[in-house]
Amino acid sequence: MSERQARTTEEVMPETYETPTPAPAPASDRAEPPAPTPAPAPASVPPRRDRRALRAVLRWTAAVAVFASVGTATAYGIAGAERTDVPGLATESDGRWVFPRLVRPPLPSGSPAPFAEDNPAGAHHADLRALLLPAPEGAKENAALRGSDGWLPVKRYLAEFEPEDREELGQKLVDTGLRHIAARGWTTPDGTRTRVYLLRFNTANIVETELASHALAHVSPTYRVRGAGEVVHDEDFPEAAAVSGISRTAYAEAKPFGAEQVRQAYLSAGDVYAVILQSRGAGTPAVPFQQTVVLQSQLLG
Repeated sequence: MSERQARTTEEVMPETYETPTPAPAPASDRAEPPAPTPAPAPASVPPRRDRRALRAVLRWTAAVAVFASVGTATAYGIAGAERTDVPGLATESDGRWVFPRLVRPPLPSGSPAPFAEDNPAGAHHADLRALLLPAPEGAKENAALRGSDGWLPVKRYLAEFEPEDREELGQKLVDTGLRHIAARGWTTPDGTRTRVYLLRFNTANIVETELASHALAHVSPTYRVRGAGEVVHDEDFPEAAAVSGISRTAYAEAKPFGAEQVRQAYLSAGDVYAVILQSRGAGTPAVPFQQTVVLQSQLLG
């Protein structure tokens, strides 16, 4: 929603006033009729904000995610950045999606936040499944990624990669002590397919030194996403879209691409390693991809 839309108001018509007609004076005393008294100007009535507009500011279209944590509500986001630097704020027609209100799950009593000083392991104590970004409005969710009780089998995650890379990647996950995978996927009406994977390990150090540094040590990812051709670093992300505490690397499939263009992002967030993939046959739009990555980063931050 644009800033102009957020200011939409209902027009409130002021009441009209009529000046009463004075009784006529006796004929002997009648003088020239006085000039008619002008009607008083109606009081200025301030416009009332449209309730739909007020509700809409809680959504991504205002580029501010509102989270509730441990009984307090804290606003996060990048509202202070230039609109042209923030995915989803440039124009009305930039292709951004409308997401539900984002709520960070509560922490267990006495547990620190993932980037708190008293949490050197960078552990996310909240339920990993509740940290997944919800599907946007109008999207069809991919039930196959829900797994059993919300936990995805490793084999299903490995299926996203080229067959010749799966065995090595699978062993890497075993060696680094993978604990769980939570996933969500959806397809929007324009055919864009999104898959979000959250992989939890024991410490942030494992994620940084064993996962991110190895998998992203080259110009292109070490483990190739199935169907993606030549990929290059995605330079479209503005600096204003960075989320504190989250390391991000993004790639886009270079033209000419095959049956689909694949965009991919890798996030290091404490003890969680996130993989975000989007693909579409006619080319994957940049703005929804950036939007998805930024919002998922905020949920993990």
